[in-house]
Amino acid sequence: MGRRYAIHSSDDVYFVTFTVVNWIDIFTRDEYREIFIDSMVYCQKNKGLEVFAYCIMTNHVHLVIGAKEGFELSDIVRDLKSFTSRHIRKAIEQNEKESRREWMLWMFGRAGKKNHRNKDFQFWLQHSHPVALTTQDMLHQRINYTHQNPVRAGFVAEAHDWIWSSARAYAEIEKSKVDLTMV
Repeated sequence: MGRRYAIHSSDDVYFVTFTVVNWIDIFTRDEYREIFIDSMVYCQKNKGLEVFAYCIMTNHVHLVIGAKEGFELSDIVRDLKSFTSRHIRKAIEQNEKESRREWMLWMFGRAGKKNHRNKDFQFWLQHSHPVALTTQDMLHQRINYTHQNPVRAGFVAEAHDWIWSSARAYAEIEKSKVDLTMV
């Protein structure tokens, strides 16, 4: 019997959530959010990633994603998480303005030592809880859920007010840096 949450087919679109270990609020600085955005763009250009929607919250990221024909979504997710983990860690280490630097690095190191799959560091929780979106209704519901996340958190009154989301592109307010597959 397979895992309930797994990417079974690269032909489907999936809703995934990347969560920072211990729910650490890392994405409070633009520089870390930009690393994630740039990584998505890279994966689109070089690894076959399709992005339908995204929202970067303070301690997790929601994505509605798929893979272009000939690419494996599970490989893309693995590479995206691995790359962002390493580069955000490096940015934290080099950011002298980061008041929580030592604490965050200690927390990420502690999480890595507790997980036998890691050597000495863990940034993301292991699982992304992928959910296959097999109908248009499911797809639209998860895109709406993704865009409404900052509203539910009380960060903004309207989804399109959150600049670290594809909601602004869907509302035709601003073009996204990430090339979106709009539905």
